[in-house]
Amino acid sequence: MSDLRIIKKYPNRRLYDTAISRYITLEDIRKLVIGGVHFKVEDKRTRDDITRSILLQVIAEREENGTPIFTDDLLQFIIRFYDDPMQTSISRYLELSMKLYSEQHQHFTDQLRNMLGQAQQPLQLLKEMADGQRPLWRTVRSEFVRSLSERAKAIKPK
Repeated sequence: MSDLRIIKKYPNRRLYDTAISRYITLEDIRKLVIGGVHFKVEDKRTRDDITRSILLQVIAEREENGTPIFTDDLLQFIIRFYDDPMQTSISRYLELSMKLYSEQHQHFTDQLRNMLGQAQQPLQLLKEMADGQRPLWRTVRSEFVRSLSERAKAIKPK
């Protein structure tokens, strides 16, 4: 059996999870993402892959009904990069930044769990942990700047 779970979207806008043979909601899709389940959403009629549009709907629903992650300024910043020669660079930068953040968040959470009740000076330990993250952020930043430079050279008029 394949590791990829197939969700079919019917013309009536309902989502059908073929792995569990039942209709699901956008909230169920969110839970699949949180659970790390690999899935693909297909349009039942055309068989087109519409996973991105469903994921964007999940984000839009969370932004409207919960505590938003995206500020108006951030959304405008992202919109400005569409159709820009730097669009690929900003996309890659955001992706790398989120992966790094996620890894560091997990690492930090694990360290925090381990030190609870053990640390004599928890604030000093937190400072040392933060100082240890600086090289990683510098690497992400330099990769972004390098990518920007390469793109700028590629679009520079001759």
